[in-house]
Formats: sequence, structure tokens, C-alpha cells
Amino acid sequence: MVLVLHKVRPGVRGQLTRWLLQPQTNVYIGHPSARIRERIWKVVCDEIDFKGGSAILIHPDACEQGCCILTHGKTPRAMRDFDGLILPQTPKSR
Repeated sequence: MVLVLHKVRPGVRGQLTRWLLQPQTNVYIGHPSARIRERIWKVVCDEIDFKGGSAILIHPDACEQGCCILTHGKTPRAMRDFDGLILPQTPKSR
């Protein structure tokens, strides 16, 4: 799984390092169980709701793409479902 965060408190980042590696600031990778992944995502979403910011979670899934992409908060790219394929939609330039 890959987790990318924006604007979270250091305490939450510290909690995440219990289960995931942090190769770069606010980027976490690992292979936790589905139960732990769901708990991590709940903690992150609660933090985003409280503090603002954004999060993107990519994890393996049994679908055509082989992964699931979840977002929470205001992310720079919205994920859209096009007939079962999840694709990023870039914002239109003005």
C-alpha cells in the first residue's frame, strides 16, 4: 500500500510509522493486513476532517487495474470511475 498525506500533525505521522515505512516526508509504504489498513485509513480521514489537508491511499485489489485508489480531502486530482477503471482527472487550466 502507498499512502500520501498533505497537512497532518506530527503525532499522526508518528502513529503511521508503527505499521508503514516512510521513504519520504508524508509518503508511507507497507503491506499491512486489510484490518490494519482500514484502521489506518480511518485515523487519517479523522485527522483530515479535523485539520484539513488531503490523503491518497493506493492498495492492492482484485480488479482489472490490480489496485484501489481512495482519496479524502481536497486532492489536486479527482479520481473518476470510467466503466470500472479508476482514472485521475486533472483540473482544467484557465
